[in-house]
Amino acid sequence: MCPHAQSGAEAKPSAPESIVHEEKAQLDFSRSMSYGDYLQLDQVLSAQKPLSPAHDELLFIVQHQTSELWMKLMLHELRGAIRHIAADELAPAFKMLARVSKIMEQLVHAWDVLATMTPPEYTAMRPYLGASSGFQSYQYRCIEYSMGNKNPAMLKPHEHRPDLLAQVRASFDAPSLYDEALRLMARRGIAVPAEYLERDWTQPYVASPAVEAAWLEVYRNPQQHWDLYQLGEELTDLEDAFRLWRFRHVTTVERVIGFKRGTGGTGGVSYLRKMLDVVLFPEIWTLRTAL
Repeated sequence: MCPHAQSGAEAKPSAPESIVHEEKAQLDFSRSMSYGDYLQLDQVLSAQKPLSPAHDELLFIVQHQTSELWMKLMLHELRGAIRHIAADELAPAFKMLARVSKIMEQLVHAWDVLATMTPPEYTAMRPYLGASSGFQSYQYRCIEYSMGNKNPAMLKPHEHRPDLLAQVRASFDAPSLYDEALRLMARRGIAVPAEYLERDWTQPYVASPAVEAAWLEVYRNPQQHWDLYQLGEELTDLEDAFRLWRFRHVTTVERVIGFKRGTGGTGGVSYLRKMLDVVLFPEIWTLRTAL
């Protein structure tokens, strides 16, 4: 038979030709939404506007912008978890809290990239930062407040933006994640002091032997109180990750600027080191000694 002869109907395109034809159909996005459209990449990738001639300023900007994006997701998950705990819906709350812990792990590793900036490289761009500082992040402040670190002085940095102040104040005024956990325990029949169930939520949390006793009841009978026991461990994971995030922040700042004052007027490393002593869920940690 002639090698060019075809049997039956007209020959179909070869496999490579059909793939090329299919690819052409998928490469034309003139009439549909593209990847860049969906993610609004034009806006996102044009938001980096270095002010100095320093090569390393782009690293500094991207580091902080991506951190803010992760914090946006963190707040979304954290607020969702608080709502679910308040509604006695622990299964979705557990998933959300686990995701928050993973986001914090991501933020911990992000400091590794910023740590490649040396002191001379940072010094070259620092004058262009003005008084801008990470402690002015309204999203970070909402995270701190939602997790129970209620410091009214940290409302002030946001007073120049009433819209942002309203968001921060809403987190400041609301029960924290730990407050809602204790209220849940009380609804489940665990003896939690009444003054911890309805109080001024703007006041810093004060550790209590009675609250530790409540958690001990849960931890000594995990099978009987399995979901509360799991909640306790989710909170432990969360604070563990948060501590690592804070610690990595301190060491990175010390590596890059030493003990200079922060651009926002704080003590820099000395201020950040004080934050390492803040314990968000104290009885979750102290109960381990009593077990």
